[in-house]
Amino acid sequence: MTKRDYYDILNVARTATDPEIKSAYRKLALKYHPDRNPGDTEAEDQFKSAAEAYAILADPQKRRRYDQFGHAGVTGATGSPDVDSTIFADFGDVFGGFGDLFGFSGGGRRGGPTPGADLRYDLSIPFDEAATGTETTLQIPRMEICERCDGARTEPGKQPQTCPQCAGRGQVRHQQGFLTIARTCGQCQGQGKVITNPCTACRGQGGIEKSRKLTVKIPAGIATGQRLRLHNEGEHGTAGGPTGDLYVVIRVEDHPFFHREADDLWCEIPVSYPTLALGGTITVPTLSNQQESLSIPKGTQPESKFRIRGKGMPLVSGRGHGDLYVSVQTEVPTNLSPEQKELLEKLDETMPNKSSEPNTHAASNDRPFFDRVRDIFG
Repeated sequence: MTKRDYYDILNVARTATDPEIKSAYRKLALKYHPDRNPGDTEAEDQFKSAAEAYAILADPQKRRRYDQFGHAGVTGATGSPDVDSTIFADFGDVFGGFGDLFGFSGGGRRGGPTPGADLRYDLSIPFDEAATGTETTLQIPRMEICERCDGARTEPGKQPQTCPQCAGRGQVRHQQGFLTIARTCGQCQGQGKVITNPCTACRGQGGIEKSRKLTVKIPAGIATGQRLRLHNEGEHGTAGGPTGDLYVVIRVEDHPFFHREADDLWCEIPVSYPTLALGGTITVPTLSNQQESLSIPKGTQPESKFRIRGKGMPLVSGRGHGDLYVSVQTEVPTNLSPEQKELLEKLDETMPNKSSEPNTHAASNDRPFFDRVRDIFG
């Protein structure tokens, strides 16, 4: 049976550089690896072929022999390709950070320093406290290094034992044809050591959950979804690894009067019909509990919006404030005195929609509302 050309298997030119060969092999190995294609014999064959081709072309001497003599130049006395059977003992050279994707640890162990986990705390605060800023105390549970064993996980004076399954290598190797594939040892989880005398305080975990009180300063203007990062307040690392961080995620409660959009505030103010028609001045409450005066021009329509600069939420940076937007709403009285009712009836008689003859000289916006609606819809 004629063997396929190694360059064709990797789909590279005969002039391909070493990085191009490595990149091509990496793509094929990721695609056809048995862990990604369980039970697929065709994929397994493709994987083995790619591995064989890479083993030859990645070695400068073997590649020169192959270029000069073909397969005959790289075939050993047994008739099999001259391939190092431990080519996959170290996947780090080809896969870099992807070695663990298939259970390979690149020949190293997992017993080195490991950073501690980051923690998250969800904190709800009242709207007013978000506007002024506040300080609060949190009770945070986290894993801390066991004081009895100092994180070693064994009873004081005892030492971990060499893992009997992997003989301390942290890996167990499996033969697949001409390949030797290394997997992380399941008994020691790649550390090469097992705990035979676990610490009685932490039960061999190396850490104990404790609660600690933290004082957190919340800046004025903070919004829902923003988070505060507290360095080194997460869980402790192992084997000398750094401590994680604590993230406090903020949720600001709704306000009964103001509605927030970014750093701006919105509110609705009821205004009497005479004020809208004749103009006047109204007072608007603000977050600082002070009243702001707002001038209403005559002829203002309901739903009109006005802006009061600098009366919104403070900026988290501490530089300035957002704006306050006021939407005026028509205030319709519900309890009228006889005199008020009579005056409104007289006013109603004088309105344009009561006039027997329309004013042909009036501007279109001065015409009765329903007359304008009929013009639109026919």
